[in-house]
Amino acid sequence: MSEQLIEAELNQELTEKMKDNLIDCFFNYKSDFSTDKEPLGPIIGNEVDFFFNVEKPYPHLLRRPASPDSPRAAEALEVYIKELMDLGVLRKVGHNE
Repeated sequence: MSEQLIEAELNQELTEKMKDNLIDCFFNYKSDFSTDKEPLGPIIGNEVDFFFNVEKPYPHLLRRPASPDSPRAAEALEVYIKELMDLGVLRKVGHNE
């Protein structure tokens, strides 16, 4: 697997610790990140495209009132989203970037 890691292109904004954590994740869950031909690599056919419709008429789920989450749950969600943004999995788009 070291050959695949040499060829890997990781986000340059990741710290060394983040890269090490990501590589550890690859090894700990290698069955999820491998194919028959590649011991560690992309899984072709499992790509996901997200489309969020916020145009009128709004989708049913956007018309519902917000759920009354506890402040602790909202804070935990913000921390989780920030971690995903720090890893480069998510990014902000729009006027509030």
